[in-house]
Amino acid sequence: MARYLGSKCRICRREATKLFLKGEKCYSDKCAIERRNYVPGQHGQRRRKVSDYGVHLREKQKIKRTYGLLEKQFHNLFENAERKRGITGETLLALLERRLDNVVFRMGFSASRSEARQIVSHKQILVNGRTVNIPSYLLRPGDKVSIAPRGRDHLRIKAAMDHAKTRGLPSWLELDMDKLAGVFQQIPDRSDLPTDFNENLIVELYSK
Repeated sequence: MARYLGSKCRICRREATKLFLKGEKCYSDKCAIERRNYVPGQHGQRRRKVSDYGVHLREKQKIKRTYGLLEKQFHNLFENAERKRGITGETLLALLERRLDNVVFRMGFSASRSEARQIVSHKQILVNGRTVNIPSYLLRPGDKVSIAPRGRDHLRIKAAMDHAKTRGLPSWLELDMDKLAGVFQQIPDRSDLPTDFNENLIVELYSK
């Protein structure tokens, strides 16, 4: 499967915001945005006039890259959101948050979403007591997510959980640190989702 293998910090600089793709580094002074807050490339520090299309495209790229999806995956998820009742943009964000790799990251079992995908793919995550190795698996309210016995002594998981204590837990998740397990309590409302996303721009982009 195709996957971006370049510098993750370069992506954050391109989108001019922290996407938290590198775990603890994103919270430190070593973050690329803190040191070089301009677009990468030879002409990155020049002022650029952005068209309306460019504004829409950059918002889509920012959200897509935050959750670590490829273009086809993101478009398929958007079409899924369009078919459901409700506001398409808000439904799209809710679907992104329901992904297993995102919930593993939100619960603090991994330092980043890319690391969460690796943990899930390596069969170290259980959903309702059963192994699920599909990062795009969509959770339902009441689903229990836990670390498999084989992954409980994993050093990367332990380090991520220690760091996650300072990050906080979304209100729509429940976590038991001692049991290394949590519950996906409910589908998040728009008020529970990131405020720096403008999902309406994505809807407008795909409707053109």
